[in-house]
Amino acid sequence: MTIHAHALLFDNDGTLVSSLDSVERCWTRWAREYGITAEEFGRVALHGRPAAEIVADLLPAHLVPEAVARVEQLEVDDVPGGGVRLLPGTRDFLDSLPADRWAVVTSATRRLAEARLDAVGILPKTLVTSDDITRGKPDPEPYLLAARQLGVDPAHCVVFEDAPAGLQAGRAAGMTTVALATTHRAEELDADLVVTDLSALSALVTDGGVEISVRR
Repeated sequence: MTIHAHALLFDNDGTLVSSLDSVERCWTRWAREYGITAEEFGRVALHGRPAAEIVADLLPAHLVPEAVARVEQLEVDDVPGGGVRLLPGTRDFLDSLPADRWAVVTSATRRLAEARLDAVGILPKTLVTSDDITRGKPDPEPYLLAARQLGVDPAHCVVFEDAPAGLQAGRAAGMTTVALATTHRAEELDADLVVTDLSALSALVTDGGVEISVRR
């Protein structure tokens, strides 16, 4: 299978980098500090959503700003201690792309996203974070904003995601979706193409865009 695109839009956590251990450490500590039980935590959808939306599902409105700032600080502080690592294939795949043909679109705040990306040496020319939008994934707003910033029709964009919420956002934006089975089982992911991670793909840059193929 070959997919043709004019722009490639990547989620970060679980797609380009692994931060699962860090997320678990930080959110577990945060929940303990705010007296949230494991049962309460288990009822809330976490992966692929902005922290502000998760916190708003768990705490009264007057506590949300302070609580969001607290979990962001915990996660930023965790980065230097090995809180993030590149997933297989990320470096080679991004290095094969022109800087103006791809963007990172993450549910993290800009401060946290930049800390994680900087830690692994990824420097996207275009970065869309939760600070830039009013509605997070699964709403299409983040991906539509990235397409506008790159000057590309959404129909010519390909979204790379590991989370159902992100894939739903990509589909709602009218984009082709590629799912990476890095944090969910392949059968849990609804996408145009499902692969293990970016090491399964190759990109060929042409005058008309980028040809994405599954490695044989």
